[in-house]
Amino acid sequence: GKIFKLPILKASIGEDVIDISRVSAEADCFTYDPGFMSTASCQSTITYIAGDKGILRHRGYDIKDLAEKSDFLEVAYLLIYGELPNGEQYNNFTKQVAHHSLVNERLHYLFQTFCSSSHPMAIMLAA
Repeated sequence: GKIFKLPILKASIGEDVIDISRVSAEADCFTYDPGFMSTASCQSTITYIAGDKGILRHRGYDIKDLAEKSDFLEVAYLLIYGELPNGEQYNNFTKQVAHHSLVNERLHYLFQTFCSSSHPMAIMLAA
């Protein structure tokens, strides 16, 4: 057998990881990880998951705390900008979201041409 030196990447939260990205090219073989239980598919500064421990964090905040203390737009702001908004940031962000969520009047007319029993996917494709 061959011996390969693999780099260890330091985790900001949780366990460090072994970078096996070069294994298939250099060793002419693949790694096997049933159910991907020991595989990280990407680096993320947004989300940390340790499912076996019941941990899910977004930008360092526990999902339970976000669900109890923040609303949808606060969490959206957190995911986009990396921090929870202050009052002024929240007000500006909600105005931006409201502005960009307006639906063109022509689309309203288009939606009215569908029967109420039409499949939602067909309506969405038409739009």
